[in-house]
Amino acid sequence: MTLFGTAGIRGPVEEITPSLALSVAQAAGEPGATFVVGRDGRETGPALAAAVEAGLESAGADVYRLGQVPTPALAFASQGRRGVMLTASHNPPADNGIKLFADGVEYDREAERKIEDRLADGTSPAVADWDEWGRSAELEILDQYRDAVIDFVRGRFVDSGDEISSPGPLAGLSIAVDCGNGMASLATPQVLERLGADVVAVNATVDGHFVARESKPTPETLTEFTDFLAGSERSPASEQRGATAARADQFDLGLAHDGDADRLVVLGPDGDVIHEDTILAVVAAHYTEMSDADDPVVVTTPNASARIDERVREAGGRVERVRLGALHEGIARERAEGGPDTEIVFAAEPWKHIHTAFGGWIDGVASAAVVAALIADAGDTATLRDPVTERPYRKVSVDCPDDAKTDAMAALESDLPDAFPDAAVDTDYGVRLEFEDASWILVRPSGTEPYVRLYAESDAVDELVAEAREVIKSAVAASR
Repeated sequence: MTLFGTAGIRGPVEEITPSLALSVAQAAGEPGATFVVGRDGRETGPALAAAVEAGLESAGADVYRLGQVPTPALAFASQGRRGVMLTASHNPPADNGIKLFADGVEYDREAERKIEDRLADGTSPAVADWDEWGRSAELEILDQYRDAVIDFVRGRFVDSGDEISSPGPLAGLSIAVDCGNGMASLATPQVLERLGADVVAVNATVDGHFVARESKPTPETLTEFTDFLAGSERSPASEQRGATAARADQFDLGLAHDGDADRLVVLGPDGDVIHEDTILAVVAAHYTEMSDADDPVVVTTPNASARIDERVREAGGRVERVRLGALHEGIARERAEGGPDTEIVFAAEPWKHIHTAFGGWIDGVASAAVVAALIADAGDTATLRDPVTERPYRKVSVDCPDDAKTDAMAALESDLPDAFPDAAVDTDYGVRLEFEDASWILVRPSGTEPYVRLYAESDAVDELVAEAREVIKSAVAASR
């Protein structure tokens, strides 16, 4: 049985049912364990949360109900215990999902497989004895979580010993935040304001239908927000926070979240989306530069740009990669393999960041505050991104039936290096080729669709993509 994907269990509500939630919770729970349970704003969340609570308690675990919270707030609350978050993140409103945490970190593959095995072979724990059932209570965590993010950012960007009287690291910065009718509405505007920014929050009412836009923030779904930043009339859906909030034509930057606030998209004052790898490179370089370790390490994924490697090397660190959706596993691996001088200073894949000095979870709210502080420190977004070399980037899908993917990828492990003999080759997570001029390509099979994905970055990206695509198409044709 395979239930867990790269981000927990996720799918349409016809599949993610209360019955499934009950079974997963009973397989995860045990006498003496303590769980926190949270949910995003989806319509199906309350029923699934009730089922999870019943499953955990009947297995003997105690439960703290958090209600509606961002996923990073649930992860924060799971420190020292375990957690279940009911969210489909950026998926459409008819989807939902189940994500499990232990001590602030997502369940790894081994822990997920134990649950799958229990459900598959019927060894899921029986209902606990009547006097061993767990108990439940409500727990307010949002204030603690927001305070923790604020303290973390102030500790990195405020030199004043008097934090109460300090104007804050975002003083003078005007920010528009598109919360996308999601859980960021409960955290990001409040955190940024308390850090000193003038904030206008757009689509900041939690709505499980995501009435303002699709939950996933992309250049295509953020067009109204882009117009707003560029100076168009303020949308009726917008909500202004703060008496001194900036006018629409005076924003220093824009920030946009997905449904559960683990993703962050950053926009310049003109409304253009800043490439996610540029943001990743900037933040990675900051943490590397600030580290006192002799061996600062940044963990990222195979589809992340070489611009990250360039900036981290210049800052005195190194980059290691791990499969998509497994940043927590990469952190654990590098900590186990590193020596006493190794420090994992940051881990990220495009749009999603783990601030390891703050916690072991992906946190879009913390990212919003850290990126805003870096922009305030630099003076503007253009100055912040200036040290990053931004080469043209492409992502291409090549048709490939699911049953041909294994053979096609096996062939590409030799075919691509043969076609590009001057490239360094890494086949740990697909086939990644890196060139001396910092150009690179990555080829990997889609986990959900009948495609092989091609990612490429180069000053001559169109020529590189065209040549690589022909090699891929030949390998797919031979594997059918």
